[in-house]
Amino acid sequence: MQALLIPAVLMFAVDQASKYGVVWGLNLIELRRIEVLPPYLVFQMGWNEGINFGLFSGAPDAARWILIAIALAVCTWVGRWALRDRRPRVMISAGLLIGGALGNVVDRLIHGAVADFLNMSCCGIDNPFSFNLADVGVFAGAAGLIVLTWRDDAQGKVS
Repeated sequence: MQALLIPAVLMFAVDQASKYGVVWGLNLIELRRIEVLPPYLVFQMGWNEGINFGLFSGAPDAARWILIAIALAVCTWVGRWALRDRRPRVMISAGLLIGGALGNVVDRLIHGAVADFLNMSCCGIDNPFSFNLADVGVFAGAAGLIVLTWRDDAQGKVS
């Protein structure tokens, strides 16, 4: 249980602390943009009312509650699945996903949208999108779950 809970709590805390520190502490909410190491790292304020890359932004307020419900359902399902699996690496990946998803849920509950502030570009590619550390946790956790279970399935260790 700790292998699931600790990464989830840490991911949630790091996400919320980073949002508080950058968005409000550095006043990004008013400055809108802070060039940290341009173009590789720029703090660029964005409020995401939709899902990835702002898809479905501008939808009715009911969409916010639907997205919250979906995130909570996914967290519940992933948590139960990881607890049945019991392998530490699966529980850690699930914890990252859950902590990140809950970080974005809290944003939706408090602000009505997710606070995104990280913008990274490189090698002539200008990325117009911002994201946050919760998104990193969701991505890393989901990727870990896919890679770890796929690799074990390929080796005949079906869980």
